[in-house]
Amino acid sequence: MTKRSYRKKNTGRKAVAVMGLTALLAAAALGIYAYFMDQNGGENPKDTPLSTPVPERADTGFLVAGPDNYDSADTCLLVEQDEEENTMTFLNLELGRRYTLSVDGTTRFMDKYGDGLSKEQVEPGDIVDITFLKTQKHLTTLQLSTQSWTYTEVERYEINSVRGWVSIGAETYRITSNTQYLSEGRPIEEMDLNPSDILTFQGIGKQVLSVKVEKGHGYLRLENDASFVGGWIEIGQALIQRISEGMLLLVPEGSYQVNISHRGGGGTKEVVIRRNEEVTLDIGDLEVPEPQYGMVLFSMDPAGAQLYIDGSKVDTSGPVSLEYGLHQMIARAEGYQSVTQYIRVGQESAGINVVLDANRTEDSSTDSSLPGSTDTTSGYYKVYVDAPEGVEVYLDGNYMGVTPCNFKKTAGTHVITLRKTGYTTRSYTVQVDEEAKDISYSFADLVAGESSLTDSVLNGMWDNLLQ
Repeated sequence: MTKRSYRKKNTGRKAVAVMGLTALLAAAALGIYAYFMDQNGGENPKDTPLSTPVPERADTGFLVAGPDNYDSADTCLLVEQDEEENTMTFLNLELGRRYTLSVDGTTRFMDKYGDGLSKEQVEPGDIVDITFLKTQKHLTTLQLSTQSWTYTEVERYEINSVRGWVSIGAETYRITSNTQYLSEGRPIEEMDLNPSDILTFQGIGKQVLSVKVEKGHGYLRLENDASFVGGWIEIGQALIQRISEGMLLLVPEGSYQVNISHRGGGGTKEVVIRRNEEVTLDIGDLEVPEPQYGMVLFSMDPAGAQLYIDGSKVDTSGPVSLEYGLHQMIARAEGYQSVTQYIRVGQESAGINVVLDANRTEDSSTDSSLPGSTDTTSGYYKVYVDAPEGVEVYLDGNYMGVTPCNFKKTAGTHVITLRKTGYTTRSYTVQVDEEAKDISYSFADLVAGESSLTDSVLNGMWDNLLQ
């Protein structure tokens, strides 16, 4: 009994050992199967020999583009976006060099506070902080710079390109070679700006880095205006100017009521001005009646002040006879600030009080807008416009001739407009110096473009063809 018992116990131990070895072999087989499944992308490893070597991972130094991968950073200016190529071009502010980076779905765009933006919310002219992969020329992140400042849609400013500064309110900032000028997302020249344009300025510290045109300008020409030459045109609150033959006016874009007046006649019309387009306004249906006159009595303070009406000095000791309509009035006195304003005469008699403030900085006798005052044109120096050839030239809206041409030099800020049928009209703001010498300008060729003529002009052209 004892022997049998021993054999049973011994047999049980052998069985346990065999079962343990079987389990160990099964686990090993499963491990090998799983390994080959992993190495073969999930394929059945039954045809893969066990002797196949396992490939080693090599470090190539290649970084996959993503929201957290970059090897370079920069504070720069966005100068161009190419939607077709999915690229952005930046200007390095220290070196003044441009470089282009690709953009894709991994690129992150943020505002100054780190909140997300869409790519469409970032515009050329924005100052930005970026990270990127230099080796791949790929933009990783773009954030509106936390160092920059912005003045949005500024109407009152002064740009002095000769001295290189911009005055915005009480602040003055520098213009440098890095300053970029843009209109509708495209680069322009500083001379393309007009004092009537509404601008957005961006910069860092005391330096202006970008100037964007938010609201630009177009052009207005009068047709059938012979009866109104010498009268006045008022375009909303934007412009008041005496009507001259063949004039071409630069007007801020927008919708306006245009008031035409001469000798008590005229009327009002509506016009829409679009950026860089020319509009022709037919005023042939407005009537000019026989002139009517009103008697205006001026009260001057100080009593010895001189008064000019439409450029001519008048005697204010008694009533002044003026035609019905709009007139320019200029009052001046030594030691006082000159007053320039427009008055409208529309009744038989009226009284106007003219009060001059004491001059704070300079003698008003130097006002070059007054007849007989001293200015830099005393020697009759000239401004020459040499190029492009064969285009009409307008100075502050008044026709000067066809290039090459010249006109009298008057110091100050002026707008030179170039026009030719079938080409896009261009205007340039220039600052004429006070030096006693002639100056000349040569501008870029006009670009052929779609005609901006109105129906009235097109009908006239058609009539001419039928004759």
